[in-house]
Amino acid sequence: MSPTLDPASEGCVAARQVLDRVGDKWSIYIVMMLSGEPMRFNQLKRSIDGISQRMLTLTLRSLERDGLVTRTVFPTVPQSVEYRLTALGLTLLAPVKTLAEWAQANAEDIQNARFAFDAISINSEGNATAGVTRVRFG
Repeated sequence: MSPTLDPASEGCVAARQVLDRVGDKWSIYIVMMLSGEPMRFNQLKRSIDGISQRMLTLTLRSLERDGLVTRTVFPTVPQSVEYRLTALGLTLLAPVKTLAEWAQANAEDIQNARFAFDAISINSEGNATAGVTRVRFG
């Protein structure tokens, strides 16, 4: 018999909080960009298509708060800031890589499932399409 997980348990709450962080739109991109070497803010901004300066700032702060990224300020004029993954952040790379490999390996099956699901949509008159029979009661 497998153990059951209480969604209100401390372990589930902690897991949800971590997944909320790494599952947002930009965190994984930033972590992957920092996987090779430290980067400056503008390097990151140029490397991540579509991210705004504000969103990059907020996401980096959140990653720093969670201990995944460290921020180093250099006393230059103008001031320069460099971001790098912490030891904890580096441990996130393996599961992220595994997830990316899974997504790539299953992309075609997922796309086919989406097409099949979309083909069974209900038209505006309430009739089923794509050969699906709709059961009516009463």
